[in-house]
Amino acid sequence: MSGVGGQRSAYVTQAHEVLAQALKLSPLEKAELVERILDTFVLPDRKAIDERWAAEAEDRIDAYDRGEVAARSVMDVFARIEQSEA
Repeated sequence: MSGVGGQRSAYVTQAHEVLAQALKLSPLEKAELVERILDTFVLPDRKAIDERWAAEAEDRIDAYDRGEVAARSVMDVFARIEQSEA
């Protein structure tokens, strides 16, 4: 194959291979990979988005400190995610 069509086909094949490998990762490794990929995007509002997420995290911590929400271990959360994927 040659030309643009061949290049597209090679890209699609490579993308499928990368996805197949990514799906084998643990939930934590997947989350880290997604974050690293998202960091490569040029987002004009990235700073504002990060600030909103930071504020949300602080609000959640405050709610926990006030006893309004319960904590769950990360391992329990990931186990639940893996069970839902099965």
